[in-house]
Amino acid sequence: MKLGKVEFCHFLQILALFLCLSGMNQAELTRSRSKPYFQSGRTRTKRSWVWNQFFVLEEYMGTDPLYVGKLHSDVDKGDGSIKYILSGEGASSIFIIDENTGDIHATKRLDREEQAYYTLRAQALDRLTNKPVEPESEFVIKIQDINDNEPKFLDGPYTAGVPEMSPVGTSVVQVTATDADDPTYGNSARVVYSILQGQPYFSVEPKTGVIKTALPNMDREAKDQYLLVIQAKDMVGQNGGLSGTTSVTVTLTDVNDNPPRFPRRSYQYNVPESLPVASVVARIKAADADVGPNAEMEYKIVDGDGLGVFKISVDKDTQEGIITIQKELDFEAKTSYTLRIEAANMHVDPRFLSLGPFSDMTTVKIIVEDVDEPPVFTSRLYSMVVSEAAKVGTIIGTVAAHDPDASNSPVRYSIDRNTDLERYFNIDANSGVITTAKSLDRETNAVHNITVLAMESQNPAQIGRGYVAITILDINDNAPEFAMEYETTVCENAQAGQVIQKISAIDKDDPPNGHQFYFSLTAEAANNHNFTLQDNKDNTATVLTKRNGFRRQEQSVFYLPIFIVDSGSPSLSSTNTLTIRVCDCDADGIAQTCNAEAYILPAGLSTGALIAILACVLTLLVLVLLIVTMRRRKKEPLIFDEERDIRENIVRYDDEGGGEEDTEAFDMAALRNLNIMRDTKTRRDVTPEIQFLSRPTFKSIPDNVIFREFIWERLKEADVDPCAPPYDSLQTYAFEGNGSVAESLSSLDSISSNSDQNYDYLSDWGPRFKRLADMYGTGPDCLYS
Repeated sequence: MKLGKVEFCHFLQILALFLCLSGMNQAELTRSRSKPYFQSGRTRTKRSWVWNQFFVLEEYMGTDPLYVGKLHSDVDKGDGSIKYILSGEGASSIFIIDENTGDIHATKRLDREEQAYYTLRAQALDRLTNKPVEPESEFVIKIQDINDNEPKFLDGPYTAGVPEMSPVGTSVVQVTATDADDPTYGNSARVVYSILQGQPYFSVEPKTGVIKTALPNMDREAKDQYLLVIQAKDMVGQNGGLSGTTSVTVTLTDVNDNPPRFPRRSYQYNVPESLPVASVVARIKAADADVGPNAEMEYKIVDGDGLGVFKISVDKDTQEGIITIQKELDFEAKTSYTLRIEAANMHVDPRFLSLGPFSDMTTVKIIVEDVDEPPVFTSRLYSMVVSEAAKVGTIIGTVAAHDPDASNSPVRYSIDRNTDLERYFNIDANSGVITTAKSLDRETNAVHNITVLAMESQNPAQIGRGYVAITILDINDNAPEFAMEYETTVCENAQAGQVIQKISAIDKDDPPNGHQFYFSLTAEAANNHNFTLQDNKDNTATVLTKRNGFRRQEQSVFYLPIFIVDSGSPSLSSTNTLTIRVCDCDADGIAQTCNAEAYILPAGLSTGALIAILACVLTLLVLVLLIVTMRRRKKEPLIFDEERDIRENIVRYDDEGGGEEDTEAFDMAALRNLNIMRDTKTRRDVTPEIQFLSRPTFKSIPDNVIFREFIWERLKEADVDPCAPPYDSLQTYAFEGNGSVAESLSSLDSISSNSDQNYDYLSDWGPRFKRLADMYGTGPDCLYS
């Protein structure tokens, strides 16, 4: 009869319980008369506790408390005078004791994997005195293990790799399962491994969990990944044992077991002959089923008639062979090329040499296509020379170009004017002869680099370029001159024959044998009594004094003309003037003062005194300017203040006012009749000291001069008025045009008439009409009263 998993567990529980009950007698207390023990005034021998371990089965599933064991003291006569007390780990919470009988029970389900044993203390007390009758003793309750935990793969799931084509038995990876049950008791923690998925490719060692290959020649290119399921089972794999599983992903890694192969035996590509050097002609690739370094290849041209014209390299990313041009193609010279190209693996595994050579060959044919090419010059750079003395139209040289195509179209020449902006040269469009178009100057530009264009007559878009370097040959066309501006001085106490200056010369020309200059004084200066010149024959000359002593009061500056001749053919000369100043020198001959005016100053005034005097003068000038400015600012203004200003101004009011009567601030009589002109006028914008109030007389003038006379009259009044302000002012007038024969009937004319109209009522209109009341009223302070 076979037991199931549940029945087997119950059988183990019953067996463990039987063993616990059979050991009860060993767990009871016994006495040993070793030491006296005093209690309640009586002398007696000490009782000692002798303990063995208690065992209790884990995972008890019953409803009643689980009996663990019994405590008993030989002092206990069974009359109830002794009570038992339990303390320690789990006392009262997990384990309880019957204080009368000493029976111990477990009230909770125990798990050995959480705690394997409990340490408790037991004591027997006299129930009446509550004093111990035996010493306290310690004992252990050990949890008996059952197979309640399945094996677990703590590191799963697993991934591993193994090279393809590995032999049988090659180790892949080791898996490990752990079982939480007690390994020291029974077979609950003894695990064996088996493979549930992954056969027949892989196997696993039952005891170690090492996974190995089980088939030879597994090919990555056919299948590169396998999923394995590994089982771990306790109880040594027997029926009733618990099990756990994990997955293992095994990847076959690549090895170089596949040689490269070209998909085609031959290739053909067409390229134009105008394709530049280094351009890509074609890309070819040999197929290789391997990956990574095992698929890396190298290409080379092993044969063919294009070895020097083409080259092949490898693209590291795509492993393609890239064919490029090394030399220019010419359809007229060669129309096709044939190449034999080999592709080979760079990393060959000797184990797989038997699979065949790890290289392959193919043929590449390249067809050159004809294109319309631009003209080609016979030389890429032409070097020419011409003298700077050459006349306009002088032939310098000739360039030549031809059409490389079979049509051999005629060529026309021109100069790229971007390289000859000044148009120094011309070229014959048909012959290519270059001539001068302007006078040349080597000192301005010694070398001219120009570009000559050659274009086909039939197709002007095809343009070839040639480069010409024209070197200008030098002639002696520049006279020598001083190398620099010399500052020459001579001391007043100089002695005859003393060197005061060494001079040299320069020449813009560049003779083949170098410069040679000759120095001398001009004819008019040769007999002077002050200085002489000595030619040093090394392109320098020395200026010396001819007499002793010089005086600045007599002559402070000397001008010495020097004649310089070069060695050219023909030779050129120039006269350069050396300025020599007479100076006061110290004992070492170093110039101190070179100004003749210094002798005019008083001898007793030093530089500090002169500066002090100048500062005083400047201070006085500043004071004078300040005084003048202050006086100008304190001048009384030439116009009256605001209260007495009766100029023709515009007075603005915020109410309607009195109509036309408000314009009495200025005289409108002159504007009402255009045919009148005043005899004597005064400015109305400034109040004069004496005011003439008599009515002016008028005389008629022609209408055609009204405007001119009107403006001229006003301008004249402003110019001759002595009371006018000292600044420009704006004069504003109203001009209404020609009046009627009856003249104006407006009350505004009353200001210059004998009208008896009274304006005193304006004072009653309030402060807004105060000014009008002051101007037109009859008060004692009125100006026009």
